[in-house]
Formats: sequence, structure tokens, C-alpha cells
Amino acid sequence: MTAGRFLTLEGGEGVGKSTQARALVAALEARGIHAVLTREPGGSEGAEAIRDLLMQGEVRRWSAHAEALLFAAARADHVEKTIRPLVDAGSWVVCDRFIDSTRAYQGAQGIDDAAILALHAFGSRGVLPDRTLLLTLPGGEGDARARARDGEAADRFAARGDDFHRSVAETFNRIADSEGDRVRRIDASGDVATVTLRLIDAVADLLP
Repeated sequence: MTAGRFLTLEGGEGVGKSTQARALVAALEARGIHAVLTREPGGSEGAEAIRDLLMQGEVRRWSAHAEALLFAAARADHVEKTIRPLVDAGSWVVCDRFIDSTRAYQGAQGIDDAAILALHAFGSRGVLPDRTLLLTLPGGEGDARARARDGEAADRFAARGDDFHRSVAETFNRIADSEGDRVRRIDASGDVATVTLRLIDAVADLLP
């Protein structure tokens, strides 16, 4: 049986993660690889229930500490019920956000990175992707796209201010700088097909 792989797409608001996650699954399938799309928070029955708690309501509905705990709980269920079984069965799992989003978004609220990783080590046994694809756009362009897309329907995280999103972007960049063996920056500008080709190039060494 061909070994499964675990890929994640990360980035700030409006960079096209969800679109590109779907496109990457289709591109892998076209190459004869069984690929499955999932997301965070969510991806399993328990995690989807927690997603509703996290994404809806006022921005200050949860404290940063409570958010970090809820994300860790959702991820633990997602890894146990969805990600591990699929990868063990030989599938490629493509996940729209994972631990690095918690590090960036809760880190931007003052939660220590070591604490987030400790929760991940306990809840999800420290599972990390084989490759993380960090989609990037010039400063402010992703946020502008997100505002145009969401209007008044922005979720609790997208609705936060520019300073918050700058901090998120800085944390993603620090992760990419320090964990370059796992994380690849991907230019998210251009049409969907062009960006998808960049993603495929970034995982070429993993392809069977």
C-alpha cells in the first residue's frame, strides 16, 4: 500500500486557502492519488460541533485561553477520528488549517507558543503535517479580499482588526522561517490554476 501523506494549507484571511485546498485535492486525484479534503476547526463529528462554538457569536465570546483549549479539543478528535485513520489507510489528507493557525491566531492574543504546542502534544500526540503550504499575499491584499467576500458575515476571527491580522501574518512568517523543512511559502497571487501548480511543485518531492 502506498504511504499516505498529510498536507495542510495555512495563511491569513482571504488568501484562498479553501479554494486551493479543493483544487489541490483535485490535482492529486488527477495524478492517481486518493486524496481527502478536511478542515479545521472541524473534520469530525465532535470537532464540527466545537466549530460552531468557536466561529459564531461576538468577537469576545471566548477568552484566548478558552479558544486555545477548544481548538485543541477539536483537533484531538479530528486527528483521532479522521486524519490518522485516513493516512494509515494510504490516503493523502489535505487540511484547510491546522496547528499553525492556532499558533498564529491565539498567539496574536498573547498565548505562549510553547503552551499551544504542549496542548497539541497531549491532545493530538504532536502530529504534524508532512508538508505545510503557507499561502501569502502582499500586505493588506488578503484582508481586502476577505472583506469583499464576507461583508457583514465575517466570522469571529475575520472580523478582528488590522493590527490583529498583521500579528497573525508575522507569526506565520516566523513559523516558516524556523520550520523550513516542513513549511513552504506559496505566492497566492494570480489565477487559481497558477497557484495550484505552485502547490503541486511544493509537494513534488512527496509524490509517488
